[in-house]
Amino acid sequence: MTAQYDIKSRIGPIGLALPLVAFIVITFLIPLANMIKESVYDADVADALPRTLRLLNDWVGPDLPSDEVFRTIAEEIVVLQENRTIGKIGIRVNRVVSGTRSVWGKTARRVDGVETDDMRTTMVGIDDRWSDLALWQGIKKAGQRYSAKHYLHAVDLTRGDDGSIRRVDTEQRVYNTLYLRTFWVALLVTLLCLVIGYPIAYAIAHTPPTLSKILLFCVLVPFWTSLLARATSWLVLLQSQGVVNDVLVWLGIVPDDGRLSLIRNMTGTLIAMTQNLLPFVILPTYAVLSSIPPTYMRAAASLGANPFQAFVRVYWPQSLPGIASGCLLVFILSIGFYITPAIVGGTKGQLISNMIAYHINDANNWGLAAAISVIVLMSVLILYVVFDRWVGVDKLKLS
Repeated sequence: MTAQYDIKSRIGPIGLALPLVAFIVITFLIPLANMIKESVYDADVADALPRTLRLLNDWVGPDLPSDEVFRTIAEEIVVLQENRTIGKIGIRVNRVVSGTRSVWGKTARRVDGVETDDMRTTMVGIDDRWSDLALWQGIKKAGQRYSAKHYLHAVDLTRGDDGSIRRVDTEQRVYNTLYLRTFWVALLVTLLCLVIGYPIAYAIAHTPPTLSKILLFCVLVPFWTSLLARATSWLVLLQSQGVVNDVLVWLGIVPDDGRLSLIRNMTGTLIAMTQNLLPFVILPTYAVLSSIPPTYMRAAASLGANPFQAFVRVYWPQSLPGIASGCLLVFILSIGFYITPAIVGGTKGQLISNMIAYHINDANNWGLAAAISVIVLMSVLILYVVFDRWVGVDKLKLS
């Protein structure tokens, strides 16, 4: 009877947790697994040109592929044209060999119905890029179902014809700069939120109840407003003829003909992101500060400490768990911010999240977007592990 009761008592909590587990699996783990798969798996070219790729497996150059390869790819190009998928394959190969997208449609329109024993000459006559070894090497690379090409591209690297990994040309190096900019902005926004938010949290925790409720209400108001609306409102406030510049001109801080440029750059991104993320530092810090007994400060004063010494040696250490939680939350959220940098920052204030959105919405390159996302996710996880190992909240608590 006792054993049966123990089993039922254990099954009960597990049953209550099942909806949460199912929610995490469906909304997080499955999409995450799909994202990782997209970053390394691309079968479009392999499925579209199966016979050509089988023949190319035995081709290494430096001569052009055999006549059989030319005949085979011509036949498969005709099928792709009939299935209206020729453009998709052209896009896939063009990502490996730039400037070759148009060769597919051009060839498909002119090779259909052509009967010749010398398809190599015919295709080269249609477009001389068929005589370029780089195109055939690109087809072979694009036909790999599993590859790390997206991860190499996501860190400004590429694989040479000899298989070696090298950096891309200088004008094509974009992503590493965006990673550094994103983490630098996240760190700077976190520091700004801490500098601004800590005094506010202190004021809320130590003012009379009525005033404290009013201040807390003001902190919570942004949560009731759309993030898109807040980002758009910053355009109105920060533009050259906006409220902020008008006030600065009225105060005589800047001349009318020297108004500050506060949008479409990193300045606008920092201002808007700090305002949006400020509550995430204030609320955890306030929760900790409100639990610190005021008698501690009076006891420090009675032992001869001045207000500054009492704050630094008694009050500040006890507030570190709230500060650490708020700063970690703001830092992680800053890395994934998208709407605010896109609207307020423009091209000069964009972060890595804007590049992910570009590859999904405009370039239709889900594999590269997934690879960038995985790199960002792993970077955040590594930073979190380091934080938990060396500066964990549990280590900040006083014994």
